[in-house]
Amino acid sequence: MTLLSVNLNAVAQLRNRRDLPWPSVVGIARVVLDAGASGITVHPRPDERHIRRTDVFDLAAMLRADYPAAEFNIEGYPTPEFIDLIVQVNPQQVTLVPDSPEQATSDHGWDFHAMGTHLTSMVQALRAPGRRVSLFCDSDAGAAGATAAKATGADRIELFTGPYGACYADPDKAEYELAALAETARAAHAVGLGVNAGHDLTLANLAAFQAAVPGVEEVSIGHGLIADALLTGFPAAVRAYRALLGS
Repeated sequence: MTLLSVNLNAVAQLRNRRDLPWPSVVGIARVVLDAGASGITVHPRPDERHIRRTDVFDLAAMLRADYPAAEFNIEGYPTPEFIDLIVQVNPQQVTLVPDSPEQATSDHGWDFHAMGTHLTSMVQALRAPGRRVSLFCDSDAGAAGATAAKATGADRIELFTGPYGACYADPDKAEYELAALAETARAAHAVGLGVNAGHDLTLANLAAFQAAVPGVEEVSIGHGLIADALLTGFPAAVRAYRALLGS
């Protein structure tokens, strides 16, 4: 069974178009959790163009009070400010991504060999009882990348599925990307890393991903699920993704 964590960045981005408190990030979090999502993912960036620091604290308080079994996953680049935020909020999972502040969205995984020493120090700074650290990982990292990721002390990798998601009109390329993802996942499992996945997973491509890449513990889905929710509503969209995940 693969758990579903719903990324709420796009909800916050829509809210931020106006100086108004809706749509409510906390309110939508309640809706998706009530519909069966296992957790909430956010990626606060320094310019707060979608998720704000206040959202992170509001979500953490709501989850502690009303959904203690749900997981809070916070993604970000490990700046001192981000590390301080994690220490204050103490989420169950932190996912480190190699984003620069100006990036529109995550578009590549870590270079575990070049950044190994830095990542090791960051992972050690962020690990705590009841909190795991996951590292964003390119689909083709393979055995060498998995071994280097494990050496940092991380608990999991998150497979970057963006290149696979971009293959919606090219079945041959999609098959190639799935093979790369499957190989990296196998290598990660072999060295004792858990495997998450995320980016551009949709109702149209999720079943093939699940079949090709077994053993994924959690997927984080935002853009695709929220696009579906515009048509069907959030509860129905969450239920549709859960059905494909077997969760």
